Amino acid sequence: MPNPYFQFKQFTIYQDRCAMKVCTDACILGAWFSEKTPAYSSILDIGSGTGLLMLMLAQKHKGDIQGIELDLSAFKQLKENIGQSRWREELKVFPGDVRQFNFTHKFDFIITNPPFYEGDLEAGTLAKNLARHSKELTLAELLTAIDENLSAEGSFGILLPYHRVQHFEGLAKARHFHLRERLLVRQTPRHDLFRAVLHFSRNKENFVPETELSIQDEQGAYTEDFVELMRDYYLKL
Repeated sequence: MPNPYFQFKQFTIYQDRCAMKVCTDACILGAWFSEKTPAYSSILDIGSGTGLLMLMLAQKHKGDIQGIELDLSAFKQLKENIGQSRWREELKVFPGDVRQFNFTHKFDFIITNPPFYEGDLEAGTLAKNLARHSKELTLAELLTAIDENLSAEGSFGILLPYHRVQHFEGLAKARHFHLRERLLVRQTPRHDLFRAVLHFSRNKENFVPETELSIQDEQGAYTEDFVELMRDYYLKL
């Protein structure tokens, strides 16, 4: 049985009522963008789940951070995780469908860890299907929601399975979003790439930096790059 909570250095994530638990790749997403969001900018987390990304960003960010979650069971746990954190007064969460929700303003940055594996092998429960698959919110619909809620000069970050990158970049280009940078993740140097963290904006860049990150070395220890990325969050680093 999974641990009902995950303890970070400055906050705790309870996850027993959320279909998708804290995972390493989501932590990479949060840590990578925690250093990239401008101070005092406004942030939206689409599909907040446990609140992991909101809290990772709040640890280093002083601006307005809001989140929205469709699943009511996950939303209740999201509220509790936010409510017990030191940033509870600064963070706002809403239950609902981002496709139909009217926010009071547009955001400078949007972050999302969307449903995975559109069209791939499905998980065994409805809750996990909704969390992992793009039936409830397709990537095209997600891009529409981002487009509608992102400021003109804003940017967004997304975590995807590596094999979905080319497809998503094509969808984003059709919506006039341009890739700013790309982080490609593999488990060890011997493994294939399995995740990608992508950063988009409406401004076309002449050069798009690409970085690769291995989580572990060939002996199974965390790599120096991973330790540096996660040092401010993981307890034992």
